[in-house]
Amino acid sequence: MNELEVRARARAIAAAGGVQAALDVGILPHRADVTLSEGVIIGLLKQGVRKYFGILGHGNTDIGEVLRVYSEEGALRFLQCRNEVAMAHAATMLAWAYGETPAVLSSIGPGPLLAYSGSLAAASNGIGVYHLYGDETTHGEGYNMQQVIGGRQGEFGRLTDILGRSYTLHTPEALRDALRRGTQTVHRPNFAGPFYLCLPINTQPKTIASLNIEALPERLSVGPTLPADMAAFEDAAMHIRSSARIVIKAGGGARKSAAAIRALAERIGAAVVLSPGSNGVLPDNHPLNMHVGGSKGSVSGNYAMEHAELLIVAGSRAVCQSDCSGTGYPNAKHVININGDVTDASHYNHTTALVGDINPVIERLLDVLGNVERSDAVSRASAEWLASCEAKKSEWQALRQERTSVGALRDDAWGREILTQPTAVAIAQAFARKVNALKVFDAGDVQANGFQVNDDNSPFETVTESGASFMGFAASSLLAAAAADKPRYMIAFSGDGSFMMNPQILIDGAQHGVHAMVIVFDNRRMGAISSLQQAQYGQDYGSNDHVEVDYAAMANAVKGVKGIFGGTTPEQFRKTLEDAYAHKGLSVVHVPVFWGEEEKAGMGAYGRWNVGPWVANVEKLYADQTI
Repeated sequence: MNELEVRARARAIAAAGGVQAALDVGILPHRADVTLSEGVIIGLLKQGVRKYFGILGHGNTDIGEVLRVYSEEGALRFLQCRNEVAMAHAATMLAWAYGETPAVLSSIGPGPLLAYSGSLAAASNGIGVYHLYGDETTHGEGYNMQQVIGGRQGEFGRLTDILGRSYTLHTPEALRDALRRGTQTVHRPNFAGPFYLCLPINTQPKTIASLNIEALPERLSVGPTLPADMAAFEDAAMHIRSSARIVIKAGGGARKSAAAIRALAERIGAAVVLSPGSNGVLPDNHPLNMHVGGSKGSVSGNYAMEHAELLIVAGSRAVCQSDCSGTGYPNAKHVININGDVTDASHYNHTTALVGDINPVIERLLDVLGNVERSDAVSRASAEWLASCEAKKSEWQALRQERTSVGALRDDAWGREILTQPTAVAIAQAFARKVNALKVFDAGDVQANGFQVNDDNSPFETVTESGASFMGFAASSLLAAAAADKPRYMIAFSGDGSFMMNPQILIDGAQHGVHAMVIVFDNRRMGAISSLQQAQYGQDYGSNDHVEVDYAAMANAVKGVKGIFGGTTPEQFRKTLEDAYAHKGLSVVHVPVFWGEEEKAGMGAYGRWNVGPWVANVEKLYADQTI
């Protein structure tokens, strides 16, 4: 590697503001002899990838050296991390909440396996992220230290091809093809995903002679799509006109289509049920918003699902927790499914599949529907349907108000009165709204209470990683705020179990200047599993502990991080949140929360789930359901 030439190219790209701009003004040559490592960096910069979350090791020293030069010249940013799972989460959040495509860089063997594990969150939620992994050498001179052991060629490439799409750069000159496939995965408009670029140790420093930089693929750009056949829209309109009890299930894919979902619901008189990841698609107080539905669900959301005769799905994948393991719509006779993926659009029987992007599809459907003329009988039944849904919503709102106002209960593990989790979560959510913070929920009891308590009025007030329910995601994701071009204050809602999965945010946060907050809701157990065990078998086992941890002291052990005990009353907790927010760095609030067999200490469950002793009944219901 000729450092002077590398530095000149990096300086040119930084000065012009991008690869193509540098080519256009003539300060970057159209052809250059570059190593594969530099070619990858240039190619990703051409697609707008300027942020790298990485851990360097013997499997990526060459690409690490290129990153050093390019970062010193201001062409990109490298954020040194301490845990591969955590950096995968941070990269996922940067793409998810901030719309920036980053790359995750790991060495070989254990590191990529951890990053690959963390990429499950991106894969499960349809988030595009590049993953760059060091890989075994291509000459077969013998096993490389830390490679994936096996007798087949390209073991790691075979493994990574399962969660997303993968490419092993066995031949440096294949870079162009690799990056084209990469952007087709990472930047696809509907349910993107991670792309795994495996970089053999010995090919990274090899030279690509006279690389045509102009020919490297730019970022994929695809316009909105919708069905060309009007017959599908006419069929959908016919079902809408003849149906009185209509429910729209707005999944995570509907978050960028809130206005369209609202327009459709108001035009046709449909109750809207949200998934855990789509809170805010309709404002909380909108009369048609029945709140979350599914295995955990809500009184109103599950009522609308149970009694609807026509189901309209928008941007949902029918995940078990979202549609009660396939039993959520026992009275539905027909489905209209709006989805960009044909597999998800055709999940149910008796479906009119409108395969395309939600916004243009709904716009076309509204044009076909017109004023939605219905018979008198259907109109009366529709009015009765909406009235019954409104009554259930009032019931749910009353229950939510009651459960979030309990205050403190005596907890045996803590030996004193402490806040219930719904109360603590509601207080923290109200504070987040006050300071316009992005709320990020970790897996477990905190997540479940969070999406039930949630009262968002617009999408992306909250991100809840319900696709993979990856413990440790929320705290790890805060690093994205330090990388984002336009950061916003973030609050991670984490249980004690989830926080201890990835506590290195304490160091990464201090290192990179994260201004955010972690709230550790501590019930000394995996509360969601304990509650499930109690519901299924009458006792919990192997999901709790008796170890008291001072998380505030742990946080204060890291210079620059502020740890505060959250108190045991609503007043103390509110004061603590104010103090934590005032800290110009990462703060950690440790608040004990109650767990026990006390109905008012939780939000309850209202649906079905195909797990444990419930399996026989759920599977019988599924077999009897016709859609």
